[in-house]
Amino acid sequence: MGKKKTTKKSLAETEIRMIPVEKLDFDRRNPRLWGIRQEDMATEEDMLRVLWREMAVDEIAMSIIAAGRFFQHEPLFAVEADNGRFTVIEGNRRLAAVRLLLDRNLRTAVGATSLPEISQELRDHLRELPVGITTRLDAWQYIGFKHVNGPRPWDAYSKAVYVARLHDEERIPLEEIASQIGDRHSTVKRLYRGLKALEQAQQAQVFDLEDRWNRRFAFSHLYTALDYPGFQRFLGIKEATSYKKNPVPKSRVKNLGEVCIWLYGSESTNRKPLVRTQNPDLRRLEEALQDDRGIDALRAGLPLEVAVEAAKGDEAIFREALIQAKVHLSKAHGTCVTGDDGKSDTFELAEDIYRLAGKLLDAMEENRSASRKRGRGTRRK
Repeated sequence: MGKKKTTKKSLAETEIRMIPVEKLDFDRRNPRLWGIRQEDMATEEDMLRVLWREMAVDEIAMSIIAAGRFFQHEPLFAVEADNGRFTVIEGNRRLAAVRLLLDRNLRTAVGATSLPEISQELRDHLRELPVGITTRLDAWQYIGFKHVNGPRPWDAYSKAVYVARLHDEERIPLEEIASQIGDRHSTVKRLYRGLKALEQAQQAQVFDLEDRWNRRFAFSHLYTALDYPGFQRFLGIKEATSYKKNPVPKSRVKNLGEVCIWLYGSESTNRKPLVRTQNPDLRRLEEALQDDRGIDALRAGLPLEVAVEAAKGDEAIFREALIQAKVHLSKAHGTCVTGDDGKSDTFELAEDIYRLAGKLLDAMEENRSASRKRGRGTRRK
């Protein structure tokens, strides 16, 4: 992929103009609105309704009322269109707040009736807003630092959409994006790979994001899972070569769909996600993927705990059980003096444990004898 030369003009050099609010339009390509159906954003009023419902615009509106003015030191940034209008690419929530404060009918239409009337002085002040006239390419470093790796982050999914747009459409290398926004933890590359894997699963129709079990989309589950060796082996991806479109080989796309279902569930097939919280469930899912028995258990729809045990195998489970028994017996021995009053049933319980331990040793000795006999038989042959 060729590198597209970026402009040297910084936002510090951008002309700030006072623009009437009625000439400012919302950005339908706002990464925070990615995944919302286009028909739900057909008009400016629709956009305003989505922003009010999804983006906590009320907090900004109330802070403007409290301050008694718009924050002039933090202008909007917009792209000028041929028709003399401006698309706001940074500051859509602030624009939404101002529009609602200025228009009672809009407040009623979008359900923002909790916002109060404002004074005529504030109304006059808000009719024009400070706007930096720029281009998407000029603004990307500022927006990326602010929302991808900076003090006012978007959610992980929105970050990934923005990174992918810069890389795929503007042809800016992932390394340059990471460098310019101060990313020192490979976050940019990980976000990009996660989004491309999700898009690949949807395009292959092995997973439908709209069919997920929970309305909240924990995108971090997927891009974090792709960092783990167990998931990488199951999906057939290699760390060094997976930061690209379609990171999963065609032969493993079905596996990718299964991972997405295990992470996010499926409403249509009544399958709840196995990963309820990233810690510890994501690591436990990776454990289950370490062995065919664990994978078979997952595919059979068994609980995650069962799949993890199946992947361990009987030998590992047996060893863990012995270790746990030793730990608990050591604890019981240490508290025997103060914990046993001589009247309770603890003595009988200890006798039961003693008998079980004897039976366990007998069974282990029989296994060892049988193993030695099999070994001698093999040598005679």
